[in-house]
Amino acid sequence: MIEVSNLTKSFRVSTREAGFKNAVRALIKRKYEYIQALSGISFRIADGEMVGYIGPNGAGKSTTIKIMCGILTPDSGECEICGRIPWKERTRHVRDIGVVFGQRSQLWWDVPVIDSFELLRDIYKVEHSAYRKTLDELTQLLNLNRLLKTPTRNLSLGQRMRCEIAASLIHSPKVLFLDEPTIGLDAVSKIAVREFIKERNRNSGTTVILTTHDMQDIEALTERILLIGRGRILLDGNMRELKQRFSRHKKIAVAYAGSLSSDMLSNCDGITVREEKMGRALIVLDSNLLTVSEVIEMLSKTVDIKDISVEGVTAEEMVVELYKAYRI
Repeated sequence: MIEVSNLTKSFRVSTREAGFKNAVRALIKRKYEYIQALSGISFRIADGEMVGYIGPNGAGKSTTIKIMCGILTPDSGECEICGRIPWKERTRHVRDIGVVFGQRSQLWWDVPVIDSFELLRDIYKVEHSAYRKTLDELTQLLNLNRLLKTPTRNLSLGQRMRCEIAASLIHSPKVLFLDEPTIGLDAVSKIAVREFIKERNRNSGTTVILTTHDMQDIEALTERILLIGRGRILLDGNMRELKQRFSRHKKIAVAYAGSLSSDMLSNCDGITVREEKMGRALIVLDSNLLTVSEVIEMLSKTVDIKDISVEGVTAEEMVVELYKAYRI
């Protein structure tokens, strides 16, 4: 169980104006300003839950993760994970958590991956039999057989990220923090990582907190999202319900025979024709003004419909609408 209550955190940042004179002045007397990263955030995450933690750059996502990992100490507020306060019981706390930062590495650069795994086993004091069992499972699920003897510096980004995820799970943590775990990965690697995370959650009950700007990751892995902006939790909701809430506009792709009068459609309230050429059209519908069936009936009166598909709002479009709604 993860319980966060009224966490606040600010940072003191030195500032100066541009120019050589101002640079010299800054050597003698620095000016500082305080950045409020978190302003009293609260939430609760149950054991075995997978949660997407989203928000724009600078919203406070990474600061929250670092506090929950015990890296940072908050100015005020409470955080309890698996019955421990992360920054007060850091040594015991890290035994129960795994962390993957997409732009940081916990693997040693010039040695084979297996050596990094062995060192992590010693750091976390994992019994040899448990380590072998976990390593065999991770190697099979993440397809690491050909990578274990390769130095980290010789791995591609996708290969390294698979090894990073394995490294974070060597000690079988109860909670897994993933900060941009698929950044820069190709489509095949992304799918492999997503499938592994779902498998781990399903089989081991690992709690997963995922922060990313890739909404396909959020949509594929989580059912619940926390939206943070300006250091505050603005929304805590179910992905499916949020998509329905923001699915006002629908896209209708139609293939037809005959002549489609785009002027007639464009003059109809609630319809926008985005594309029209060679017997195909893309129509955007405002479902508050017209239903899909009404548009299909209208189309069928003027053309012979060969094929039609209807799409609701995508995860990316939903997040854009959320950002607009909360002005972040």
